[in-house]
Amino acid sequence: MGRVLKEGMSGQDVVDLQEALLLAGFPAGNIDGAFGPGTEAAVLGFQRSQGLLADGIAGRRTLAALKLAADIPLRDVFSQVPIRVVSKMFPFTPLDNIKRYTPSILSSLESADLCDSSMVLMAFSTIRAEAECFKPIDEGISRFNTSPGGHPFDLYDNRRDLGNRGRPDGERYKGRGFVQLTGRFNYQRYSKLLGMGNRLLDEPELANDDTTAADLLAFFLKDKEVPIKQALLNRDFLRARRLVNGGSHGIERFTECFKIGEGYIQD
Repeated sequence: MGRVLKEGMSGQDVVDLQEALLLAGFPAGNIDGAFGPGTEAAVLGFQRSQGLLADGIAGRRTLAALKLAADIPLRDVFSQVPIRVVSKMFPFTPLDNIKRYTPSILSSLESADLCDSSMVLMAFSTIRAEAECFKPIDEGISRFNTSPGGHPFDLYDNRRDLGNRGRPDGERYKGRGFVQLTGRFNYQRYSKLLGMGNRLLDEPELANDDTTAADLLAFFLKDKEVPIKQALLNRDFLRARRLVNGGSHGIERFTECFKIGEGYIQD
C-alpha cells in the first residue's frame, strides 16, 4: 500500500485499512471500503494508542504501524529551504549568519528524521524566537533569571526542575545554543543522547559549537515531536512554543516566522 488514506476515499486500500484496524482492536464499523467518520475515529484511536500524531489520516507511519506499508523515510522538504527563503523568515538577521548555519541545521534535522514541513518550520521558528541573530548564543541576564542585586543567574541556582544543585549551577548551565538548552538535567541528558558522554556537563560552553548547537536543536525537538505536531495541526502555536520554552517568550516572532515559512515550505 503506497497512498495516504483519509476521509472521503474508497477502494481496496480502505478495505485493507479497516481490516487491519479491526485486527488491532479498533473497529471502524462496516468493512465497506469507504473511509467515513467511523474509519476516521478508528484511525484516531489507533494513532493515540501508538503515540502517533492523531490526525485521523492513515499516512506513512500509521500504515507502517498497522503493517500495511514499509516504514520508509518521510519525503524531505530540504530542497524548499534555500538561503533566500530562510532570509524571508528572518528579515532582521545578518545574511552571513543564515548562510553559515543553515546547512548544519538542515543536516541535523535530517539525521533526526525531522524531514517534514511542520518540524522544519518548527525548528526555524524556534531559532527565530530564541536566537533571532541566527547563531548559537548565551542566555542574557534578565529579571527572570537574576534577582535584584543578585549574582548572575541566581534564580536558576536552586531550580530542582532543571536538576540544578545550587551555585554555580545557575550560571554554569544557563541557556545556550539555538534552542537555549538550560539546566544541569538537560545538559546531562542531551550530552548522552548526542553520544558525548558527560562532555556537555563538564564543558557546557560546547552547546554553542556550530554542529553541537544544531544537533541539540534537532534532538530536543525530536524528543517532543508528536505533541509538537499535534499542537501545530491544531494551529496552537502557543502550545507548540511552550513545549520547547515552557512559556510564551518570543511567541510573536515564532508565529510570524512559521507563517512566512508556510508560504514556501510544504510537504
